[in-house]
Amino acid sequence: MANYLGHRRVQRTGRDSYIVSLPKDWVRDVGLNKGSEVAFKVLDDSSLVLIPSKTEWKKSEENKLKEYMVLIDSKEDIQSVYRKVKALYVSGAELIRICFKGKDNILKFKTVVNSLVRDTLLGSEIIDETPTEFTIQILVKHPEFPVEKAIRRMSIIALSAHMDALLMLKNMDEGSIQNVMNAYNDVNRLNLYVVRQLKFGVERSLFRELGFKTPKEFLAYRIVVNDVKSIAENARSMLNNIVAFRKMVENQTLFLKELIDEEVYSQILNFNSLARKLFEDSLRATFKWDYNQADNIISQTESLAALENDIITLISSKKLDPNISAIFRLIFDNCRRIIEYARDIAEVTLNKTVEEISSEKSS
Repeated sequence: MANYLGHRRVQRTGRDSYIVSLPKDWVRDVGLNKGSEVAFKVLDDSSLVLIPSKTEWKKSEENKLKEYMVLIDSKEDIQSVYRKVKALYVSGAELIRICFKGKDNILKFKTVVNSLVRDTLLGSEIIDETPTEFTIQILVKHPEFPVEKAIRRMSIIALSAHMDALLMLKNMDEGSIQNVMNAYNDVNRLNLYVVRQLKFGVERSLFRELGFKTPKEFLAYRIVVNDVKSIAENARSMLNNIVAFRKMVENQTLFLKELIDEEVYSQILNFNSLARKLFEDSLRATFKWDYNQADNIISQTESLAALENDIITLISSKKLDPNISAIFRLIFDNCRRIIEYARDIAEVTLNKTVEEISSEKSS
């Protein structure tokens, strides 16, 4: 090992004290002198880390708010500014100063950034504003809204949005459309927050502070949150297609004798309920890191293959109008993806816990 500095014998002084001499090269390199102080930290494997006082001071400096400045030119693309501020949020920025070059289009940029702070960046507020500059501070702290709680909330919202979109094939109103879009925005907001928290935890090795048992959970939860976000994205996509379909019927651009087939629609609703339950079970297995429950979920996903084929056969056998058949296939495919996400999450749990339930064979 490059940093190996040899062994030191532990010596006893007095009744309850033990001492170990420090390597001379190390003492010189870190700038210690007689009377200098060192801090001690015990790691999970019982190793003892010595931290020189200068290093402690550096760490206190690192604990200062991470501040960044975004300089905006009046000719810059608004969406580019939007993406830049959002990326800084995810990367762990705690203060974001936005400065405008010139006075052209300032109001337009301010409107966009205000909307971003209000609707997308969870826990952020504009704390200072002048005619040419304003400052965003991210105020939410890690213990206040744990990652697991955020993912649970994401899942509830995403699955509800998916169900609302599915029900709109039969009964559509403007309020329901807005509910799905609001749910999509809420899921996206929570997703950015979770990614920010995970990145922060990885950089500072704060897995215990975030409620994790091992650092491996950072990657596991990153996969989970991406699957939850995908459900909300699919719900929005399904909503757009259903709205377009129904408007074509209402505007008589598309002439149909019957809008939906009740038998097919009922079968898809039933399949969606099974998919939703599997997804919720897969999340519970992950939060408990339960290998057996995750393994059982994968078995259940495999057993649903026959039901999938039955529904596809039913849609084909009905000889429906091609437009109705296409919208049914689209909806059914989105329901089937929820099962795929449930399986992905269950496999994450298996990969994380398989070593714990298996005995290691030494060679």
